[in-house]
Amino acid sequence: MDFSPVWIGGLCLFGLLIQGSGALVVLVRLMKGAVRRSPLTPQASNSDNLAAVTVVVPSLNEVERIQPCLDGLSQQSYEVREILVVDSNSTDGTREKILAKAATDPRFRLLTDDPLPQGWVGRPWALNWGFEHSSPDSEWILGVDADTQPQRGMIASVLQAAEEEGFDLVSLSPQFILRSPGEWWLQPALLMTLLFRFDVAGIRQPDQDSVMANGQCFLCRREVLEKVGGYRSAAGSFCDDVTLARNIAKAGYKVGFLDGAKIIKVRMYEGMRETWDEWGRSLDLKDATSRTELWGQLWLLTMVQGLPIPLTMLLFGGIEEGLSNPFLSGWLGLNVFLLLVRFGMLLAIFGSYDRQFSVGKSAWLFWLSPFADPFAVARIFLSARQKPKAWRGRVYS
Repeated sequence: MDFSPVWIGGLCLFGLLIQGSGALVVLVRLMKGAVRRSPLTPQASNSDNLAAVTVVVPSLNEVERIQPCLDGLSQQSYEVREILVVDSNSTDGTREKILAKAATDPRFRLLTDDPLPQGWVGRPWALNWGFEHSSPDSEWILGVDADTQPQRGMIASVLQAAEEEGFDLVSLSPQFILRSPGEWWLQPALLMTLLFRFDVAGIRQPDQDSVMANGQCFLCRREVLEKVGGYRSAAGSFCDDVTLARNIAKAGYKVGFLDGAKIIKVRMYEGMRETWDEWGRSLDLKDATSRTELWGQLWLLTMVQGLPIPLTMLLFGGIEEGLSNPFLSGWLGLNVFLLLVRFGMLLAIFGSYDRQFSVGKSAWLFWLSPFADPFAVARIFLSARQKPKAWRGRVYS
């Protein structure tokens, strides 16, 4: 092939313009973080919120992970009216742990949901079951995942933030607990696919048309849930938290997503393989996103996260081989800039990882996680083309 200067210049100009437009979108989004709300911190109880909250915890065979969640919820103060653990007939000893906690803290109650109806995913079904069996006197419903570790003062903190910001629904980003080398390398790259597509946690005026949410800690006004029909609008969604949050925002209510790294931790998956399989299959958020928006997000991720490393190597190699063109140099400069931004983001998200494990033998791989970016973007593409057939111990047709 004849690599003429005109041909090379045209190709590099095209790449520079296309990739540069994606970079501009991401930079505008990240700049919003400069004025975001600071991470929430544990707060003392407020007597105005006496018995204001019903906590709902869905569970299915969580015996190895649920104890820190039960202990953390037991440490919450008098904002909590009741803690309903909705168990889907666990067979591994989960129910016994719940009953043991209920024997020492009367706020805990074990519920068993009915068999999963057609068209429902297990998690929203259990959450809706808890909502429908909750006390009508609770002003707020707080969904908490069984693999989380709520810190003392968490509920008081999130309630205070919701009231200060006027949120009808607010969810939190957690602090992640990672252990294995593969997790430290892959998980931050997967997390970055969310940060490039959506506003970072704590933005004071989030885009209500594309809000982000996290069901691991998901607080909503009871009257709002009642008006939207509980969790039914997200019944069949494998990203029910984002689906429900966007439905509530479209109904005219104010939705927020805040940084909760100092008040809630989570150990989601065991190892790199489980992180790739389980978290990777839901990160595309296709159940909460139109097909046009989804492919727009995939294009954006390709431009700003998937391509910078291979393109930097390719373009630098071209210059080393003697190719010379101002557009080629500009395109290389853009990709180097994107890599600098990406590595700089590691400093921004480091607080999202538990320091207890950040000094371990594997934690240094966190700083090399940008090299996992092409794989993370490929995982989102794979997930976007597939409908999950198994999720958290359940098989779906």
